[in-house]
Amino acid sequence: MILVAAPARAQDLVRTPGILANDVTNLHAEGRAIWVGPYLNVSTDGGQTWKAAQADSLTGFRNSVYSIDIEGNIIWAGLGFQYTRSRSDGQSESVNEIRGLLHSQDGGASWTYVSHLPFADSDPATTGLLDLPEDTLIAYGDVQLSTLAITVAAQSPPWDIDYNPTTGDLWVAGQLAGIRKSQDQGRTWQRIVLPPDTSWFLSPRLGLEFPFLVQPVGIAPDNFFGLNFQAFAILADESGAVWAGTAGGLNRSEDGGTSWRHYTTEDGLTGDWVISIEEQHRPGLSPAVWATNWPSLGEHQGYGISVTRDNGHSFESALHSERCYDFAFDGPRVYVACDGGLYISRDDGHTFVAVRNFYDARNPDRTFRPGAGVYAVATTDDAIWAGTADGLFKSTDEGRTWHTFRTLVPLNPDGLPPVIPADHVPEVDTYAYPNPFSPAADRLIRLRYKLEEGGTVIIRVFDFGMNLVRTVLNESQEHGEREVSWDGLDDYGARLANGPYFYAVQTSGGTFWGKILILE
Repeated sequence: MILVAAPARAQDLVRTPGILANDVTNLHAEGRAIWVGPYLNVSTDGGQTWKAAQADSLTGFRNSVYSIDIEGNIIWAGLGFQYTRSRSDGQSESVNEIRGLLHSQDGGASWTYVSHLPFADSDPATTGLLDLPEDTLIAYGDVQLSTLAITVAAQSPPWDIDYNPTTGDLWVAGQLAGIRKSQDQGRTWQRIVLPPDTSWFLSPRLGLEFPFLVQPVGIAPDNFFGLNFQAFAILADESGAVWAGTAGGLNRSEDGGTSWRHYTTEDGLTGDWVISIEEQHRPGLSPAVWATNWPSLGEHQGYGISVTRDNGHSFESALHSERCYDFAFDGPRVYVACDGGLYISRDDGHTFVAVRNFYDARNPDRTFRPGAGVYAVATTDDAIWAGTADGLFKSTDEGRTWHTFRTLVPLNPDGLPPVIPADHVPEVDTYAYPNPFSPAADRLIRLRYKLEEGGTVIIRVFDFGMNLVRTVLNESQEHGEREVSWDGLDDYGARLANGPYFYAVQTSGGTFWGKILILE
C-alpha cells in the first residue's frame, strides 16, 4: 500500500530577496513566523527578511507546496505539481498530482523527503500514500470492502495535511486517494473509510457492505455514491475529534477515524463540497469548527461558509454565494479568504466586512490588481497576513492599512540564492510581468526598471509598427528600483488588440526598451 522515507539531508534555510511567487496559495503562522506557499518562504521578523527551504524536492520550482501544518518545531508539507492535459473530448484540463511530503523536526533547518510511492525494495515493510495494483480490498470491521486501487499520482495531490502532536497521528486529504492516516511519521499509511453519500453515519458495528469507489468505474453513474470518498480537507481539532471535508460533505469522527458522522446541506451546509476546515479556539468551550462550502451535485447547492459551535449538533452559515478558501482567527475575530476579498468579523462571525483593495500607502506604486482573489489568511502574534493572486499583504491594525510583499526579481541577478534557478532571471534593464499579458484576466501589467539617479521618467507604449498607443507615465521619480502599472488600454481608453508591443522607459541616464505580448 503506501510509502518510503528518503534519508534525511541537512539543508539550511537560505536568505531570499523576498517571497518566491506572487500567487500566494497557502499560509501558516507559528508565533511570529509566517510560512508562505507555494515555495516554502518564511519570515520571523514581520517580513523584513525572508528565507526559503533549500530542499531538493523544491529546487528549480519543479514542485509546489499544496498544504502545510506546523506544531512547534515540527513541520509537515504536502508537495504537488500541476500540468495541463487533453481529454478524450478534445478539451484541456488541469491535473494536480502528488509529489510526496516534506518533514522537518527542527523548524525548517533540515528536511526529510517522504515519498508518496508504494514500498521500495530496500524496505518492503513500508507503504505509500498511493496503492499497489492488488490493493482492491479494505478491511472495515468484519467486512471486506471492494475498492479501486489508487496507483497514479494524478488527481491525488495532498490538498490538506494535519499533524496531531498529542497522538502523533499524521493526516492527509488527497482527493482520489481519500483520507490517509499515518501513526509512524509517514512510514506506513492507513486508508480511511468514510460514509457513502447516502449514509449519515458509518461504524464497523453496522456491518455495511458497499463499494468504496472514488469514481464511477464499472458501475452506472446513477448508482455511484462515492463523492464523500474524494477528500480535500482534514482537521484534528483540540478536543480530539477529526473532521474530513470531501466533495460530498463534512464528516466528524470521535474515535480516530473509525466511525464517522456525515453532514450535508440537509444539516445546514451551504454546499456539500468542503475544501477547507479550521478551528477557532474558545477558552472554556469546545472549538468552533469552520468549513468552506462549494456546490457539489444535487439540489440546493451554493457557495458560502458554515460553522458549528456545538460539535456538529447544529450549523450556521454565512457569506452566501461567496467562494472561499481559508480561515484564520484571533480571539473573537474571524478572517475568511475569498474570491471577493478578505472578509473580517469582529464578533465571532456573526457579521462581516470585506477588504477588497489592499492599498499600501508607503508604496503607492504597488497597486493591487482589481479582482485578484484572496486564497489564504493567517494571523501571527502581531499581524494579519493575506495571500492573494497578486502578492502577500500584512496588516498590523486589523485590516485598516496594509504593507505589500511581492516577488521583486532584481534587474541584476548576481548573488541570488540557489533556490532560484539562474536561467529564470536574466540580467536586464527593464522587464514586464505578467508577460504574456491578458487585460481581461490579469487587469494590470507591471513595468519594472531602475533609476541610477532621480529625475523625469517618461514611459511610452508602441505597437508593432512603432506607433505610439499610450503614454503610461510622465513624472519625476527618485532613484532606485521602480514599478509602474498599465491596464492594457490606449490613450483613448480602448483595449488594444492581441499582438506584440514595445515600451520605452526614458530617463536622464538613457532609454531602456522592453517587449510585451498581449494575448487574450
